[in-house]
Amino acid sequence: MKDCTIQGLPIPDDRIGRFAEYDGGLRATDQLQAAIERDGYVLLRGVLDRDGVMAARHEVFSRLEQVGEIKSPAVEGIATGESRRRELAGDLNEFWRSVNTGSALRGVTHGKSVHEILRSILAEQARGHDLMFLRPAAVGQGTRLHYDHPFFAGRSNRILTAWIPLGDVPITDGPLVAVEGSNRFDDFLDPIREVDYAADRSNDVVQKVAYDKQNETDPITLVTARGTRLLSSGFQAGDLVVFSGFLLHGSLDNRSPIGRVRLSCDVRYQPAADPADDERYFGENPLGSSGGGYGAMKGAKPLTQPWA
Repeated sequence: MKDCTIQGLPIPDDRIGRFAEYDGGLRATDQLQAAIERDGYVLLRGVLDRDGVMAARHEVFSRLEQVGEIKSPAVEGIATGESRRRELAGDLNEFWRSVNTGSALRGVTHGKSVHEILRSILAEQARGHDLMFLRPAAVGQGTRLHYDHPFFAGRSNRILTAWIPLGDVPITDGPLVAVEGSNRFDDFLDPIREVDYAADRSNDVVQKVAYDKQNETDPITLVTARGTRLLSSGFQAGDLVVFSGFLLHGSLDNRSPIGRVRLSCDVRYQPAADPADDERYFGENPLGSSGGGYGAMKGAKPLTQPWA
């Protein structure tokens, strides 16, 4: 994995490795749970229908083509470097909500295959959150390291993230990255576990505990000081990564040499028996952690606008 960067920093060869690939059965609950307990994640290759994933990719990029951000043919995901989203879409919240609720996309993220896999991992019926996070990352974009648990705790304590590459995502395009062994970093995790999220789930609280301590230094300094590595991989349409809320993760920088936008999404799953009344993540118009709904998400910004 040569020439990878994170937050603009080159990653030394000895500080990057590949995600371990799960080779057990999809109904082997004990093996799936053991992998997540040990590593914080499980990487499942080719478990989703490729045609369905590519249909979702085409659906999303076609919407972005309509607002001048993606070149034709849309499915290739090449950015134009321009945008007419504000002019043509008007209400960016409604535009992004409609993109996130497309039938082909939801057929993947909330479809039978993902449900069955999450049911196997949870060992009971699973329920996907209505709110999901669709991430089209243009060249130069990346996501800072963070833990998911603070955002979604409070109603259920058994929430998992399903990360889905929507199309092939080579390592150059800025895929998912995680810090190896970070599911056992107690100095990071103890403060996260100590917060009573049922009593205080304000955006300021969750943002602080999810991001602040973990980003006091840059990722290369962090993994070097702890004698560990960043883990990533190239992905193909049909792959799925499921990880716990206690895995420190983000993304590599998108350095696509052809200007391709990295498209992925992540949706949270929990036991269906747990409460599903958190207005941030459930309902026809979920509010999101900041209260701004889909319009407050990074993906709602035109591709020409930096995320930071």
